[in-house]
Amino acid sequence: MRSIWNGSISFGLVTIPVKTYSATDRTSSVSFVRIHEKDGAQIQYRKICELDGEEVPNEEVGKGYQAPGDDTIVPITDDDLSRLPMPTAKTLSILSFTDPDQIDPLQMDKAYYLGPNGAAAAKPYALLREALVDHRKVAIGKVAMRGRESLAMLRAHDGALVMHTLLWPDQVRPVTGVAPEDVELRENELTLAETLMDSLGELDPAELHDDYREAVEELVTAKLEGEPVAPAASGTSGAQVIDLTAALEKSVRAARGRETGAESGSASVTPLRGRKTAKKATGKKTAAAAAPKATGGRAKGTSAAKKATAAGTSTTTPKKATSQKTTSKRTTSKSAAKKTTAKTATPKKTAAKKTSKKSSA
Repeated sequence: MRSIWNGSISFGLVTIPVKTYSATDRTSSVSFVRIHEKDGAQIQYRKICELDGEEVPNEEVGKGYQAPGDDTIVPITDDDLSRLPMPTAKTLSILSFTDPDQIDPLQMDKAYYLGPNGAAAAKPYALLREALVDHRKVAIGKVAMRGRESLAMLRAHDGALVMHTLLWPDQVRPVTGVAPEDVELRENELTLAETLMDSLGELDPAELHDDYREAVEELVTAKLEGEPVAPAASGTSGAQVIDLTAALEKSVRAARGRETGAESGSASVTPLRGRKTAKKATGKKTAAAAAPKATGGRAKGTSAAKKATAAGTSTTTPKKATSQKTTSKRTTSKSAAKKTTAKTATPKKTAAKKTSKKSSA
């Protein structure tokens, strides 16, 4: 990472030279350029003087201060700013240490990593970091960066020091008129809301990603390749909640169902119909196929009758056959047995009666 600001941390009489690095990267977020819809050309922004209407080059652009509610603009030069008393121009001056929960998140602005600047700064840097960790405190101070002074909070994070610039208290707007007043809540509604909070569990940062950015990238790819753009998925309905208690109960059941599914780690399996019957039929087929082998390649009359019944044919099965005929019949019986259901087994008495009738004929 490239350092964007060099300064020091003033901690009592201890001075810690540091380098500042940007802790966040917003370049990955979706951003669009403005174009002329008629021809697709990008629109340029030019600096135009309000008096003469001419474009002003960058080297002629300066600073000016306009008081709120006043049309007068006072020019301010860099030389004027350099003469202002600003002891925090190159120093993060620590004023106090406080508990982290004393800082309102509304005041959080930008975040920066601070690293030691030079070998001599490593030990005091590590000392301040470990002191913040052991004492469970954050440091509050003031720092001037990029021409303005800001409040700053210093904390230990992942083995490093992190500086958060803070808004001044008067920069946070009051909440007057935003929240509803005199809303009556029942005890069971509050209990269900807390149960739902517990059921949702903890957040895994690794699962967070920008779905909108991915959708925009897919859209751009499709347009470049000339492919049709997929229609957007339908969102959730915007129906109003009529029964708050019923909605909370349903949400709790849904959250617990997701939690149970995540703990099991596998999808539920629905058994197929007839699976047990098929296993039994397979066992009988195996036994029937094994019978001819036990008699040295000659099938008994009963086994032959069973095969004939399974094949659905009235052909008389001879008691003696050549090895070639026996082989063809076995092949026919096996292929027919695969196509039949588990109900193809016929009692021995029926087979015997059919055999006697055929013999008398």
